[in-house]
Amino acid sequence: MQFIFYYMNVPAIQKKIFEIRGLKVMLDRDLAELYEVPAKSLNLAVKRNRKRFPADFKFRLSKSEFENLRFQFETSKRGGTRYPPFAFTELGVAMLSGVLNSEKAIHINIAIMRAFAIIRQHALSHKELTEKLNEIESKYDRKFHDVYEALNFLLQKDRQEKEQRERKRIGFKITGD
Repeated sequence: MQFIFYYMNVPAIQKKIFEIRGLKVMLDRDLAELYEVPAKSLNLAVKRNRKRFPADFKFRLSKSEFENLRFQFETSKRGGTRYPPFAFTELGVAMLSGVLNSEKAIHINIAIMRAFAIIRQHALSHKELTEKLNEIESKYDRKFHDVYEALNFLLQKDRQEKEQRERKRIGFKITGD
């Protein structure tokens, strides 16, 4: 029954996955909340196992990235952390299961990995859809280009004929005297 509980939390977990520096990441405070441990304890466990977390597994947000996130969440500057949080990539989150060795950590990690997989699936299907739309657009753009050219030619021709009729005539008038 625990499995169902954590699986059902996948949508809630997806909301805690952000794109920063072109990577899908989770923040240390969100992970700590899910694991039900203080963020300080989570970061301390990671610090003790520094070799397990290379730069592509975790990184600290820059002040501007942190401010941008803070702006998105509309959180106040009072309280919270003094330093920008750590961001854990999918690989870093997977490594956390080895560092935080508890039954709860295992189940939470499974749910988080599912959330990352769902996001990756959505991104791939979105990419395929975008490519298909671009292909259709370019196909019809070529066809409509000819139509637009024909319409412009006809409009230009109509404009020239109208100008010819409305132009001021010059020359001799023959009057019948």
